[in-house]
Amino acid sequence: QVQLVESGGGLVQAGGSLRLACVVSGRAFNKYVMGWFRQAPGKEREFVAAITYSGSTTLYGDAVKGRFTISRDNAKNTVSLQMNSLKPEDTAVYYCAADTSVLPVGGLSVARRYDYWGQGTQVTVSS
Repeated sequence: QVQLVESGGGLVQAGGSLRLACVVSGRAFNKYVMGWFRQAPGKEREFVAAITYSGSTTLYGDAVKGRFTISRDNAKNTVSLQMNSLKPEDTAVYYCAADTSVLPVGGLSVARRYDYWGQGTQVTVSS
């Protein structure tokens, strides 16, 4: 069983920054593709960012490209999301997700690819 625990959410003013972290249990973290998704009230879940095993490949949603950076530390079983130039529309619950499968079922931005999810952390950006 893989467990994901997010932290780092909070309240920030527009233009500010936050750094989210997700610690993943298990010994095979360096074999997991990791992603961040978010969901605002009344909206569908939205892809934010993803990173492959070694960190050599990253992908970002259009809404966050150029402002957010995903990274991972395989020695610490941690994936992070640095969020800069935050906007009120970034307000959402942010979820960390892990793809532990041998045969992925979709692209990096596809939610059904990820088989383990964290409980989410709230990010609120005030105007």
